Parts: sequence; C-alpha cells; structure tokens
Amino acid sequence: MSKRLYATLASLAMVVGCGDTTTQDDTAEEGSTHADVVFTNARVYTVDDAAPWAEAVAVKGDEIVYVGDAAGVEAMVGDATQVRDVQGQLLLPGFIDSHVHPIGGGAYATALSLDTYGNVADWVTAIADYAVQNPDAPVLFGYGFLASTFGPVGPTRQLIDEIVPDRPVLIMDEGFHAAWANSAALAALNITQDTPDPVPGFSYYKRDANGDATGYLLEGTAGMAMDSLDVITREVVVEGFKIIIDIMSAYGVTAAFDAGVIGYEDIAASVLKETQDNGDMNIRLVGSYRPRGAEDADIAVDKALEWGRTIKGENYHYNVLKIMDDGTVEGRTAAMFEDYQGEPGNSGETVFTEEQMTSMIVGAARQDIDVHIHALGERAIHESLNAIEVAREEGPDSRTRYTICHIQVIADQDLPRFAALDVIAQSTPLWASYDTYGEQFVSEDQFNRFWRYKSLEDLGVRLTFGSDFPASGAGTLGLSPVVQIEIGHTRQFAGERDAPIQPRQDEVLDVESLVRGFTIDAAYQMHMEDQIGSIEVGKKADLVVLDRDIFRIDPYDIHKTGVTLTMMGGNVVYEAPTEQGT
Repeated sequence: MSKRLYATLASLAMVVGCGDTTTQDDTAEEGSTHADVVFTNARVYTVDDAAPWAEAVAVKGDEIVYVGDAAGVEAMVGDATQVRDVQGQLLLPGFIDSHVHPIGGGAYATALSLDTYGNVADWVTAIADYAVQNPDAPVLFGYGFLASTFGPVGPTRQLIDEIVPDRPVLIMDEGFHAAWANSAALAALNITQDTPDPVPGFSYYKRDANGDATGYLLEGTAGMAMDSLDVITREVVVEGFKIIIDIMSAYGVTAAFDAGVIGYEDIAASVLKETQDNGDMNIRLVGSYRPRGAEDADIAVDKALEWGRTIKGENYHYNVLKIMDDGTVEGRTAAMFEDYQGEPGNSGETVFTEEQMTSMIVGAARQDIDVHIHALGERAIHESLNAIEVAREEGPDSRTRYTICHIQVIADQDLPRFAALDVIAQSTPLWASYDTYGEQFVSEDQFNRFWRYKSLEDLGVRLTFGSDFPASGAGTLGLSPVVQIEIGHTRQFAGERDAPIQPRQDEVLDVESLVRGFTIDAAYQMHMEDQIGSIEVGKKADLVVLDRDIFRIDPYDIHKTGVTLTMMGGNVVYEAPTEQGT
C-alpha cells in the first residue's frame, strides 16, 4: 500500500471528534405506533435473504419496526418522528468486527504508530521524531513495524541506538507478536547472555554470533518487556478504549468480538464497567478469556466460565474461550508442516499440544462455551480441526460454536473439514494483498495457499471478517470495514489496480460475501444473529449509512467510501460533519 494512501486513510480517525452522539430522548408519542426515526429515500441492503433490498427503515426505541417500500413507511411518521432523507445513499446493518482487541488496542491509541508499509529508514526517522516530541517520556513506546522487512536477522538494537541511546525504546511489531528494543531497553530489562528463553524456538530473544541479544524479542518475551518497562497504565487504557470505540463508530462498526485482553486481564472488568458507567460504551461487545500458555490449559475452561459469570454488562459479555495456538509467518513461529525457507529445523511451534487442545475444547463444549482459536499455520489449523472433531463426536448436542481465526495457510485436505465440522473461518481481508515480505519465508506451494476465502465459501463454510486491531498492520486504518472489503474483493493494495495480486486470484470474494462476513455471519459467530447483523423487524436498530454504493462503484474506489451516519440501538453514535461544519 502506498504511504500516501495509508496516511490519507489513517487520518480518517481524526474525524471522530467532529461527529455527534445523540440519543432518542424526544421520542415519538408514547404508546403510539409512530416511529422515532424513519430513514427514507434509501438504497437499503438488508442482508436478509428473504427480502434483500428495501427503500425505507423505521426505528422505535432501540428496535427496527419497519423495513419496506417508501409508501408503506408513511404510516409510521408522526409529529415527533425524525425523518431522515438519506438521498439515495446505501443503508446497511451496522458492521461487526469479528476479531479485534479494543481494550488492548486502546492501550496503544496514543503510542507511536509506524507505517507498516514503510521501510526501515522511515521507521528510524519516525522514532527519532517521536523522541524529540516526547522529551520527558521515560520510555518511548510504539508499534507497527513489519518484521520481515528486516530480512531473516530481524530488527537490531543498533538501529535505534544511533538516534536514541539514552532512553529505553520498545516498539511492538504490526502483529504484536514481537518487539524491537534498543540497548537502553535491554539494559533496563537486564537481558544478558545468561538470560534464558522462556520457550526456546517460540518465545525467545534473538541473539547474534556472540550470544548477545540483538534487540529482537519474539512472542512472550515482547509482552514481558512491556510489563517490565511499565509502558501502559490503567488510565491510558481507559482513555484509549474510548478513543477506539469512537473510531469504530466513525467507521460504522456497532458490534465486535474482543479476541483477548492480552496483558490487561486484571483490569478488563473495571475498564469495561467504567466505560459503560460513563456512557461511552457505544458498541456491543462479546469478549473472551485467553489462557496465557500451556501452564493454563488445565484451568482454561473454569476461567472462561468465571469470566462469563462476572464480566458482563448492558452492552458486553465476556463468555468465550480464546486459544492462541501458534505465532505468525513473519516471525517464523506459525506452525507449519515444512520448515521455513533458509531455516532448517524450524517449522514453527504450537503453544499447546494436541492433547491439551482437545482437552480444552472438549471441556468447553461440555459447558456450551464458544471457542475461538488463533491458528495461522497449516499444522496449527490441522491440529485445531482434530480437536474440534473429537469435541463434535463427544458432544454432538453441544451449543458451542467453533471459530478458527486468521487461517493464513490451509492444507488442501483440511478445507472440506471446516464444512464437515461446521467451523467458522475468521480472517482479516486487509492481509490478503500481495505479501512481498512473507513470501520469502515459505515455499511456493504454501504461498499459493494463502487466504483461501473463496475455496472455503464454495464448500459452504461460514466466513467472518475483522480487523485484528491493533495487530492489523495498518494502524486505525485496519478498523475500516470498507477498506477491508475492497482488498478482499481485489486481493491488491487498496486503490492500486496495477498492484500485484496475492495468489490465488480465484480466491477473491464478491462484495456481497464480504458484507455478510462483516454483518450477519459475524453476528452468528457471536451468537447474536437473532438480534443484530441484518435489517429486519424486531432486531436492534444498529445501522450504517455510506456515502457511496460499494456494490456499484469501481472496486478500486471502495476504500474511499465514507460513513455518513452510524446508529447503535436507535441512538446516533456518529454523524459525519456537514459542509457547513455542523
């Protein structure tokens, strides 16, 4: 993606300060059949197979009370009804982000955000500028670099030492699976030649020929460094969480699945309650408990049950078991069936043994707990499916819904197993543009098996899509469903029709399928399809109005689509500023 486009789109986050949040306090006549709000002159895509298109929608309280033609809605209009003529714009169900980290992401809302698609020189310059802008910060913290840009060696401490030698600097990568530290940070962390790796080959400190840490920290060591340097406070998380919710509202997102409050487990419940009490929870959240590693396997189900009982409020409920079973391709920690190119003996690692996976998933199924599994590599996906197969056999009547997320490299033999086992396939379309850097680490065959969305759809697999923010690799841009939809439809960088196409070209999805993945199918993943995800009478009034028709415009212009209005539960939580500035 061009840096120009990235900067333009990332700056959209700034518009949240211009939008209005209004509630329907002055509702239509109490006890009447009149609506509070009516949307007319709209091109309504309902995502309801029985009636996919409509002209008007009426809202009363927090529910949809009418969907149909313009003539039929006239009876719903009373003296107090607010009539909104959307002038032919596209009206959709509110978008649903099926995999995001809004609390964890909030921790980074005010940190340095690097352009993932930049180069090493760009990043060094950005760090230097950030240091000048924050002279009193004891630790400089940021995120966003792409590890594979550095090649097999990875980032080194010397690159930062040249510009910031006197203060600790810690920069997380775009996927939050690794970190880049300078010598001052390594010294503050007391990392020496004698410091053991927590999990050799997976969670470890990259070292040079002398055994000294290079400044590249992978997996658990990166999180440990964040904790030890105390770069995030509770106040930062609360403030950042609100910022992220506001940005999501500006992108038309009204509901989301929190795929893990990694590192903030102790404060998550209080952050959620404070945000709700302050009236800032303008999003519906289903969330998850995530075991830290193999040491938590035996308590994972009990902890998920505990979270489900205790972490819940009017608009949130944390009742899913999230299992992270491998790493990333760029970190060469995603679990594969063959070694990474140029790294004999390294085929990645799984966090849990297959026996542990099976025990957790079977245990969750017995308690009707939904399960969400992080698996990028083909071996991790295969073992996850094996465990789900056992759970299906042992508990055929369980209400548990199984999701495998990210799904970067899938073996041919495992594609039909998603359908056979009724497993939801979750991913981030933004990543399906050409992966120049990741290509160097995998075989040609594996590269041609990246992001097999259409193959899964053709087999009848339910697909859901989300940002994985802040690990999307694009800053707040990753939170935009329309940008994700364009890339899922073209498998190219947004707006660049001459850009290379990520193999295989026949894995592109149509826009309708991508919209479903951000609406009704995402609602299904969250066990909320009876309440949200489509525009139907009786469902919650979660709606988004777009200023372009993404079904009709040039596909390479989809990313330019703006949000005119976002409604959640009958309340307008974002409205684009008008030309007059109102």
